[in-house]
Amino acid sequence: MRADLCSLPPQVNLASTIREQEPLIAKQLGLALYQVMEQAGQQAFLLLRKRWPSKSNICVLCGSGNNAGDGYVLARYAKLAGYRVALLQHATTLSGDALKAQQAWLEIGGEISDLAGAWPDAEIYVDALLGTGLSGPLRPAIARVIKQLNQLNKPVLAIDISSGLDGDTGTIATAAVKADVTITFVGCKVGLLTGKAATVAGEIVLAPLQLGAGLSADGRLLQRSVFTALPTRSAVSHKGDHGKLLLIGGGCGMAGAARLAGEAALRSGTGMVSVGCDNSSVTAIVSARPEIMAFPVERQLGERLSWADAVAIGPGLGTDAWAQALWQQALQSELPLLVDADALTLLAQQPLRRDNWLLTPHPAEAARLLGVTTAEIEADRVTAVNRLQQRYGGVVVLKGSGTLICSDEGWALAVVGNAGLACGGSGDVLSGILAGLMVQGLTLVDAAYCGVLVHGEAADRAARDGMQGMLPSDLFPHIRYLVNQGTL
Repeated sequence: MRADLCSLPPQVNLASTIREQEPLIAKQLGLALYQVMEQAGQQAFLLLRKRWPSKSNICVLCGSGNNAGDGYVLARYAKLAGYRVALLQHATTLSGDALKAQQAWLEIGGEISDLAGAWPDAEIYVDALLGTGLSGPLRPAIARVIKQLNQLNKPVLAIDISSGLDGDTGTIATAAVKADVTITFVGCKVGLLTGKAATVAGEIVLAPLQLGAGLSADGRLLQRSVFTALPTRSAVSHKGDHGKLLLIGGGCGMAGAARLAGEAALRSGTGMVSVGCDNSSVTAIVSARPEIMAFPVERQLGERLSWADAVAIGPGLGTDAWAQALWQQALQSELPLLVDADALTLLAQQPLRRDNWLLTPHPAEAARLLGVTTAEIEADRVTAVNRLQQRYGGVVVLKGSGTLICSDEGWALAVVGNAGLACGGSGDVLSGILAGLMVQGLTLVDAAYCGVLVHGEAADRAARDGMQGMLPSDLFPHIRYLVNQGTL
């Protein structure tokens, strides 16, 4: 996990929630909102000075709302500290607290230049254009400013959020400022942690100000502390003490998916893994990983269902008549289920709700489950994962950049993993880890939290040698390290 994320608190919020709660909390504390703006601008300046100690020539780009007010306060503190400060803004009339901040800037001799004119050659640029005030597509003039700023290839500090990035969803409608550092205020916005945020937000620093302690959380940011739920082993334990997993999949030509999931379960500590697969896949699975027990699924499925502590179904399953028959048999069992890949497609064809399963869709699978487009899923991932859980029950893991996990307890966010996972088989490895933790006695929620972090952090460790050419099987030694709580 990135160092900046480790320093964030465990709660995350929608930007809209923070906007609603800020004035209420300020009133309870007897604070004027202008005082909060002063604190925000000052904290932003202190971070700028700390992050770039040798630079003293800055340019602040202001919009027309309260984010501009934060920018004016930063500019004032910088000028008073001896910085060379240029402030640019489109011809506009400010109001309220932003106007007060502008007047305070002018009172110390600050000047305002037009954003549409020539820009100074500064060492650092400050984005105070929009903040969380974005609503709909960007105005053409602001879009041009953002494009111009991104083309400078100079250090950028974004105030509250990269302008153009949606604070609730992490989507980018038109364009967004590519920041090196974002300082966000009061609470950490979910839009900084999911969707397209990783491409523009840069390092994230939270300044809770005086309001943060009174903010009610919308969701949870997963940290390594969840690893305390990982199982430990008694010195006298045996394989039966660590769970028996039945994995159903590995159709003709798809042995690799089942093999990856099976080994991932073993690497996460599962005592025994049995794969029910097509007859043609048995030899391929066993020869690649002899610790996996593989059998022609048509012959022994009933017996193995009686043997298992949980079932994982989907990796390499397919959607033909063979797969559909296996899916129906798995549903008849009362065992906890991990449902992934092709099994999610079959579920989408005949939706049902169940409490003791864990669903792991990627955005396209989530779209099928909800009967919408993939673009609609990605446009609001928090809403999507909540809808999935409400419709299907259990625990839902919505994969992607900023993986979301939703249960009856609410939703959580895991910001781990990297583009090296964009390779066939990565999801199979995740399924194996999750199912492996399920059979070792973790609740579905704890299995989801720990499994997603183990998978993502294993990928981050594997990517130290580069993301290009990284294979899902490269995660295995790191999975073993992480489930032994090596990061604690």
